[in-house]
Amino acid sequence: MGIQSGKIEMLFLHPDYFRKGIGIMLIQKAFSELDVQYVDVNEQNPSAVRFYGRMGFRTFRRDSTDDQGNSFPILRMKRLF
Repeated sequence: MGIQSGKIEMLFLHPDYFRKGIGIMLIQKAFSELDVQYVDVNEQNPSAVRFYGRMGFRTFRRDSTDDQGNSFPILRMKRLF
């Protein structure tokens, strides 16, 4: 997991470790120790969108391209609770 200025920039887990609570633990640590409030999610990754939704993030903006101008729609999400 990489965090900068209150935003999760990346979070990767090997598929063998999906659904074992590790992602939740990392996000909770980011909330409690680093005051994380934002994350950007590729809209074409519905599992990630659902995961961050369960963690309390909600979409506040949708961009049709990523930050490099590639045609990957990005959901800008903010922590609500």
